[in-house]
Amino acid sequence: MHVLNGLSMRKPFLALNQFISIKYIRLLSLYCPHNMAAQSGQKGIANMTIYELAAVAAATLWAFGGMISATPSRELGAVAYVHIRMVIIGVMLTIYMLIAGTWDTIQTEHYQPLVLSGFIGIFLGDSSLFLTLNRLGPRRTAIVFSLAAPFSVILGWMFLGEHLSLLQIIGVIIVSLGVVLAVVFGKRKAQQHQWEAIKGPLWIGVSIGVFAALCQSVGSILARPVMAAGADPVAASVIRVVTSAMFLTILVRLPIKSVKRRNPLTPKLLWLTVFAGVNGMGVGMTLFLFALEGGEVGIISTLSATSPALLLPMLWIKTKEVPAIGAWVGAGMAVVGSALLFV
Repeated sequence: MHVLNGLSMRKPFLALNQFISIKYIRLLSLYCPHNMAAQSGQKGIANMTIYELAAVAAATLWAFGGMISATPSRELGAVAYVHIRMVIIGVMLTIYMLIAGTWDTIQTEHYQPLVLSGFIGIFLGDSSLFLTLNRLGPRRTAIVFSLAAPFSVILGWMFLGEHLSLLQIIGVIIVSLGVVLAVVFGKRKAQQHQWEAIKGPLWIGVSIGVFAALCQSVGSILARPVMAAGADPVAASVIRVVTSAMFLTILVRLPIKSVKRRNPLTPKLLWLTVFAGVNGMGVGMTLFLFALEGGEVGIISTLSATSPALLLPMLWIKTKEVPAIGAWVGAGMAVVGSALLFV
């Protein structure tokens, strides 16, 4: 039915649209700053402060959401956790899309890139991300995943003909060096919390994390032309998330022990899974989109990329262990390098 397509019916769902737009929209907006720049009007200093604070708050919630995910991902297993997560998100997105009637923005030629984007960016990317989380812990995972930003810049230059400046090249190098520093020198011997423990060879965990960041970037690149053509973000998300959920459903039903759920889905684990998604993809995304509405896109994008640094004091409070100097310096380099990508 297209009765709900009218403007009067779309307005009530604007907040919901902001609430449930999943993280790939974050990637698209981060790595396509010029698409948003024209929407930013001239704002006063006071208003800009509000928008900048909203961006920092969004980054804080994303960091917090990653920390929350550590427990259910470990208890359920990475693949099982991502499967449950994607099913929940898919239901939310589909309900919104059916009510708001935004499916008509998806054209026939959009299906192939969006399905590929969902398979690579979410099915492979998210599964690898949480496999990394289980092996390396929240801190190392966040810092390794910050490579998604330079990967997207490089891929945009290689395949979309986007300009790559000298400052952006320097930014890529700084982020990469920051990741190496934080991973190799980011732990003191006195730190004994399980989140600082490395399960299995370090190089395997880092390799999976780099693969996750690359998959997320490829997924973003594949979806970018579709979004530029005017496709509704939530409708596009439905295709990506449902694609991922379908492949995950097939995967968890295979006779492979490593992809099976490790423990029963208790109410506590379900609550943590839902809370992590709502916290990061809901409230965090709402704040980020609000910040983009009125802030300078480059500044907002940079502030929203500070999650690896903001995660450190959270871990300090949670584990009661002070992160090593290498962790602070490496996270700082990742933030500075990300800032140069948006100059």
